[in-house]
Amino acid sequence: MQERHSNRKQYFKEQSITTEKYVIPYIEERLTINESTRVLEIGCGIGGNLLPFIKKGCQVTGVDIIDKQIKRAKQYIEEIVPNSNTKLISNDIYNVTVEDIGTFDLIVMRDVIEHIHNQERFFAYVKTFLKPEGQIFLGYPPWCMPFGGHHQICKSKLLSHLPFFHLLNKSLYKWVMKAFKEKKVTIDSLLEIKETGISINRFEKIIKHENYVFTKKDFYFFNPNYEIKFGLKPRKQNKIIASIPYIRDFFSTGCYCLIKKKLN
Repeated sequence: MQERHSNRKQYFKEQSITTEKYVIPYIEERLTINESTRVLEIGCGIGGNLLPFIKKGCQVTGVDIIDKQIKRAKQYIEEIVPNSNTKLISNDIYNVTVEDIGTFDLIVMRDVIEHIHNQERFFAYVKTFLKPEGQIFLGYPPWCMPFGGHHQICKSKLLSHLPFFHLLNKSLYKWVMKAFKEKKVTIDSLLEIKETGISINRFEKIIKHENYVFTKKDFYFFNPNYEIKFGLKPRKQNKIIASIPYIRDFFSTGCYCLIKKKLN
């Protein structure tokens, strides 16, 4: 396990830096972000992704199902931007309605969609929170990329650094983690991600089926996250590889995209 997975303040800072340096400029190529922009982050966790939007004066709301994460988000944000008008909600997004929080110009989901069950249902539901011209930013790791299973959280140094390990069948995957004495909570978490992990092809099919269109889409050989993690500058995927279904999943460590509702 890397220190960043246990040191939550460090993780908060890393999220904030990447969002400010790469995510916001990416979004601004298609959407103006200023004091009048209403921003919702679903799966906001400890709030690092929200901080740069707060600093830009946006009207910010964050929702996360884990109460402990929301409490930390409130603490960390208050320390940096006291008395901000940020709304942070501890709840399942399916229990939140438009009447509760309104509609938004921008919905942010960074490293979240690969953790959600029944992604078809999710995308059908979440569009109710979008303004007519609103957009959703998504950043996610394709399932088949070297660490798409998030197994870098393993305590075992070997398993946490072993690429493609998560692609073993479920029984063998579980057996190996037990053999290396991983905690049950870690094993259960990684098996759940094995159920929810999403490929590029499947993601694109869902987007089309739920009547969204892409306004921007890019695959990365080096995910923008990797600069703060490993000192590697972001590098977009080779255009030829990016055009080959299935193959691109193995060699793209991240996908950034913006989608909006398809107008009839």
